[in-house]
Amino acid sequence: MLSTEAPFTLRKWTVKEYQKLGEMGFFHPEERVELISGNIIRMSAKGTAHTSATRRTATLLRALLENLAAVYTQDPIALDDNSEPEPDIAVVRIDPLDYATHHPTPSEVYLIIEVADSSLAYDREIKAKIYARSGIADYWVLNVNDRQLHIFREPAEDGYQSEVIIGEIASISPLQFPAFNIAIQEMLPPIISN
Repeated sequence: MLSTEAPFTLRKWTVKEYQKLGEMGFFHPEERVELISGNIIRMSAKGTAHTSATRRTATLLRALLENLAAVYTQDPIALDDNSEPEPDIAVVRIDPLDYATHHPTPSEVYLIIEVADSSLAYDREIKAKIYARSGIADYWVLNVNDRQLHIFREPAEDGYQSEVIIGEIASISPLQFPAFNIAIQEMLPPIISN
């Protein structure tokens, strides 16, 4: 008679171990995983600083841009036939049908923001190239570890021609909304002293 039991035991992970793997960059930045009942399941792995920065930035942009633009978090953008990323934040043209018939396309995108903790190199290199190739004029990478903002502008086929890095005490205005000045510190998680 054949046994239906596996000849091995799966190792269960703790939350602390799982978070440490994320901090070490064990997972590919675009690999979507989560911890469920001790099992690592393919979904979305986001650190607390990443989640906090994404939430804070989206809330700030929604308050500033009210009826001027829509602010989406981790929703698809249709760049071309081969690329449909889900940026952490996309500021897009308001669609009367709320994009029920299509995902926003580059001509409808005002600003894309990726929040980087373990994904800084990936966001600055790989994602920057696909956004530039698609003509996204304003692309920001919020580096939560170094508390900086990387601003990419002047898109070209081979990438952005301009990258400026500013610190948390600086402020920035989106290209499409120059009247609004955004403090970088307001986008970042607050510093909590122990």
